[in-house]
Amino acid sequence: MSRLRALWRFLYIRRRWLTIGIGVKRWLVLLVAGAAVTSMGWVYLLLTFNREGWLPGPLYDGLTLRFLPLWLRVALPLLVGGLIILVAAVRLGKSLVEPLRGGEGAVVDSLYDFRRRDRGPQIVAIGGGTGLPGLLRGLTPFTSNMTAIVTVADDGGSSGRLRREMGLLPPGDFRNNLAALARDEALMTQVLQYRFGGQVPGTRDQVPGEEAPSLEPGPWPLEPSLSGHAFGNLLLAALTGITGSFDEALLAAQRVLALRGQVLPSTLDNVTLVGEVVMPDGTTQIVTGESAIPKAGGRVERVRLEPADARPYPPALRALFQADLIVLGPGSLYTSILPNLLLRDLAEALVHVRAPVVYVCNLATQPGETDGYSVADHVAALQRHLPAGCLDLVLANDNLSVPPETGGGQTQYVAPTPPAGVRLITADLVDEARPWRHDSGKLGRVVMGLVEQGKAEQGQPSPRPVGEG
Repeated sequence: MSRLRALWRFLYIRRRWLTIGIGVKRWLVLLVAGAAVTSMGWVYLLLTFNREGWLPGPLYDGLTLRFLPLWLRVALPLLVGGLIILVAAVRLGKSLVEPLRGGEGAVVDSLYDFRRRDRGPQIVAIGGGTGLPGLLRGLTPFTSNMTAIVTVADDGGSSGRLRREMGLLPPGDFRNNLAALARDEALMTQVLQYRFGGQVPGTRDQVPGEEAPSLEPGPWPLEPSLSGHAFGNLLLAALTGITGSFDEALLAAQRVLALRGQVLPSTLDNVTLVGEVVMPDGTTQIVTGESAIPKAGGRVERVRLEPADARPYPPALRALFQADLIVLGPGSLYTSILPNLLLRDLAEALVHVRAPVVYVCNLATQPGETDGYSVADHVAALQRHLPAGCLDLVLANDNLSVPPETGGGQTQYVAPTPPAGVRLITADLVDEARPWRHDSGKLGRVVMGLVEQGKAEQGQPSPRPVGEG
């Protein structure tokens, strides 16, 4: 029985090399055609040698298999030659790729998955914080054609220090998204998120409203200026110094990490987020700084950017017009999503793009930003800041059954109340282990469904998945 399973595995792996769409058969056919054309030259050469008497008769008969029946003279060279070509092609491919992958099955499986993702839809996601990487992580099994447009308004933590001390655009949100799109995402997350002077962040999830996990001392003495910095932030700072600009540093980091997509800043301008916060006594307070707005102790009414005339990053605009789907969020409404959309030209572009624009609403309210908000309240806040006609769809979670105690008693679900003027789609999106966050797998599958739905409504053919005829 074990021998039969081994034989089946052997044949299955080799059959997969002929799967439709992985880009192997076309070159195999070209190889066979080249061999056929070359063989015609050898046939003419043999005929010429025989006609001119340069070959002894018995030798000519042996080379041309004249001692066999006619049908066998035709079938045998075709069969043997075809098998030789096939084995040579597979072995050549294995020899070229095997050093990069482990096992023959892994080679063809990797090729299959690469081709399928390479043909995936163009999806642009706009946001920042920790919500956007979760979305990207959920989409990586389906497509490599992803663009993350990330806010540059962050001014807290390690990013804020680098911004103040080096004049660098805040790298923290970019670091998170680079890790999510890296081919070895688990390892790169640990590397890029490693904080000097402490343990790898993420070994324990932070509960909403709770202080960040304390950092344990590192294994070697450090300069005080390095303590608390994430390695990914320092990497982007170093690459900025090497390349001369932050956008070139991002491109270099994407090449180093072999990303399944791209990460772009929404703008290269040094912008500051300013909020209008209504305090409990009814007065309005102007709060400056992305990290200060949630701590103001009031209700956020509006936010704006300074300078108001900041211009979007041109490649980010191009990505919007090339997209099959544009996703806003998930993420902090006022401090992660809106800072990108406050760029006037970027917001106007959302009105004119061909792709549907969907807003992914957070699962839980965020203290200091969206206390008591429903889905309708989130959408109303977006509409206060955006031109009319930007939003096509809203995606919200409808699984409210996971006990809040799972999240340390801090989870307050966003009620899926229908917003005015925008179509609402609901689905189970909750991560049951962390009910304040989206489940990446669930979210990715629903978003891919929206892509196919959008193509169907526009009358566009969906890309043929690899493996289908």
